[in-house]
Amino acid sequence: MAPQQVTSTFVAMVASALLLSGCGAAGTGSAAGPAQSGAAPSASIPAGRLLDPDAFASAMAEPERVTINVHVPFAGQIAGTDQMIPYDQIGDKAAKLPADVQTPLAVYCRSGSMSSTAVRALIALGYTNIVELDGGMDAWAASGRPLLSNPPE
Repeated sequence: MAPQQVTSTFVAMVASALLLSGCGAAGTGSAAGPAQSGAAPSASIPAGRLLDPDAFASAMAEPERVTINVHVPFAGQIAGTDQMIPYDQIGDKAAKLPADVQTPLAVYCRSGSMSSTAVRALIALGYTNIVELDGGMDAWAASGRPLLSNPPE
């Protein structure tokens, strides 16, 4: 099989997997790994690490970190979000992602399922420094933090 066919087949497989998943109920967790309560984020955070709202807020504050809301349809967002990319379009919208796969990313959705799927797609694209909000915007709001209710323009 030619390299271009292999890439096309891989992208199709990732897209299919993304379409079969959705953002489920809070507390469903993530395939990315166990929650890291209170973990202090740093530039060396391993790909796919789950963070509680406090640690996620600290990670978002890192100037080099790009924060991505992957929830569809729009259900709110966290102030300071840099990108809105639907979880099921990560591969198709790769041009919106940082070109450097070592760029630190922070990913979230409403409850955690869509962000978990997005993190797997980002890892498949080669991104190596990704944190995910454990419990999504539901956990963020439950921790007393505000959500923006207007979609970005």
